[in-house]
Amino acid sequence: MNVKNSLLTLILVAGTQFVAAQINLGEKALGALQKGMAGFTFSNEQAAALAKEGVRKLDSASVIAGPKDGYTLRLNRIFGKHAAENGLQLNYKVYLTKEVNAFACADGSVRVYSGLMDIMDDNQLLAVIGHEIGHVVNEDSKDAMRAALKKSALMDALSSQSDKIGKVTDGEAGQIASAVIDSKYSRTQESEADTFAYDFMKKHGYDVNAVESAFLILAKLSEGAQTDFISRILSSHPDPKDRAQQAHERAVADKLYKAYVQKPISNKVPTPPKKKPAKKKK
Repeated sequence: MNVKNSLLTLILVAGTQFVAAQINLGEKALGALQKGMAGFTFSNEQAAALAKEGVRKLDSASVIAGPKDGYTLRLNRIFGKHAAENGLQLNYKVYLTKEVNAFACADGSVRVYSGLMDIMDDNQLLAVIGHEIGHVVNEDSKDAMRAALKKSALMDALSSQSDKIGKVTDGEAGQIASAVIDSKYSRTQESEADTFAYDFMKKHGYDVNAVESAFLILAKLSEGAQTDFISRILSSHPDPKDRAQQAHERAVADKLYKAYVQKPISNKVPTPPKKKPAKKKK
């Protein structure tokens, strides 16, 4: 979600909003792709294999916060305990960039942009990540890959020459990867991921009103969106204000509603408390 990317995955595209750059998936991923071509179906394992290769390439092209970086420490603190959510094996990292975005993929990779962490507090951030995880749990990422490949200009060539799939050029592999990661979710899938995010917050005892608040932040960002990327996200996904309203109405129905006040945000390395000097014995 470039800035409005913010619309992020929340607006999300969740498990698939990578960069539309050419990526060489490698023989392993192409093998999974070849198997998945038959009948245009994918198993969860094949979807995960493709996602893993794509994320690996994206990681290599990004500046990743180190283990002692303040962003990483904050994400560890608020999300580390949920790395096995719904039986998934989630791995997460922070991309150091001013862009506002986050995504989760079929292989369990969760990537959060520092730009998003700069504008959302812990609860709001968890609401966004919860939405992204919802796409993975609901298998939207797998469905999106299949749909993207069906629409790909390379589909006919690859499906008719399956014996040569392992020999596709880097450029062709990149086009396949771009089709996969640039796929879109339906309004129903977005709504279900929103529901997952709300349930995730409620189940773990977090303030569910942060879901509405997070969407309102994205809505405000979208008002000034100028990039083609943001415009595309806005045109293909439900209005964040409507989604905020839905979260609001559910909180009211659950008798949990209260105006959300954003908490202080800090991505700095915590300063250890100073030790008080020992009192001298008299």
